[in-house]
Order: sequence, then structure tokens, then C-alpha cells
Amino acid sequence: MKGVSVRKIKKICVFCGANSGKDVAFVNAAFHLGEVLGKRKIDLVYGGGKLGLMGCVSTAVAQHERQVLGIIPSAFTVNNLVGETCGKEIKVATMQERLVMMMELSDAFIALPGGFGTLEELFQMISWAQLSIHNKPIGVLNINGFFNGLLSFVDHAVKQEFFTPRARKILISATTADELVDKLQAFRFESDPALSKLKWSPSSSQKEKLDLTLRL
Repeated sequence: MKGVSVRKIKKICVFCGANSGKDVAFVNAAFHLGEVLGKRKIDLVYGGGKLGLMGCVSTAVAQHERQVLGIIPSAFTVNNLVGETCGKEIKVATMQERLVMMMELSDAFIALPGGFGTLEELFQMISWAQLSIHNKPIGVLNINGFFNGLLSFVDHAVKQEFFTPRARKILISATTADELVDKLQAFRFESDPALSKLKWSPSSSQKEKLDLTLRL
């Protein structure tokens, strides 16, 4: 990254599955990502609990003595549904409140393999960047080609003129944790001239802090 200005990243939010997946490479990559974050002195924000890949990455970060923050809906804490969060835990009322808090408290976002919830979180964050609600880098760790189909779909959507080439640049991808973090640090946000004029004004009420229900 010689000659490239580097974005200061102190906290990364990781979206990933509450399952471990079929391939042991997913588990190994989640642990390795946590190790990379720890060695780079980057703290973790995640969805809480200790299941699946979420438990792997949070455990690895904690073992490297970095701060771990789990943001979890109260419904998931009933009967210890997702296990004990590795680190500090903040309980919220809704999934939307959880995602807003993740956005506010993080400097960048990484998606590991996961299911519908992981994809929702990833694309919600991309949509909010497109709307200039935030300008933080977003990337996927493409382990063993897990995200190949998704990346091909996004490129197809660009060709069909549903995404602009500028919007396509929002989604970063890499096959290793170190490469991905390097790309996140080097990311330069290019806002859409029209969408950047939108005003997202905070209110005094926490529940009405941002109206982020608009999706493209």
C-alpha cells in the first residue's frame, strides 16, 4: 500500500453466519480474520452470541486482547438461544435498531459466509452507503469462492443498468483477511451527486434517530 493514503479503522463490524457451514475452511477463515483484526489492533463489533462463525471470529479477537462488542436483540437472549457473547453486550429491541447501532459504532464492515440475515445486513449497509447515509467501506471475504455467485449477480445488475459503476465500487472483495483489511483502509468513497444532497437529520428521540427504512 506504498503511496496510498490509509483510512484509520479502529472498529470493524463483521456480519456472518450463526452456523459454521459445510466447509471447515469457513471456520478457519473466521478464526484467522479475528487474529488479523487482533494483530492490527482493531476492535470487533458483531451480532452477539457464540454460535457458528460469529463465535469463531469473536473468540479470536478476544484472545488477542481487543475489545469485542455484541449488539443483540433481546429476543435472542431468552433461554440462552445464541450463547454467551464474548465481550461486552448491548441489548436492543429490534433488528433494525441493531443494524443502525452497528453502523454508528463501526468504521468498516466485513461479511463472511452466512445466510439470509448476513446478506440482509450486507446489502442494507451497501444501500445506506449508496444513499450517502454513511461513507464507510464494506467488503466480503470470499472464502473458497463462496461469494462468486453474488459478485457475478452484482456485475450483471450493473450491465443491466440497475446499479451504476460508481455504486458497484461500494462493494469490495478479497480472498484473504489481510488483503481485505488493506482494501478497506485504502477505500475512497465516491458519492452520487444527486443522492449526496439528501438530508438525513437526527432527532432527539433514539427510536427516531435516523429514518433508514428507504431501500433502493
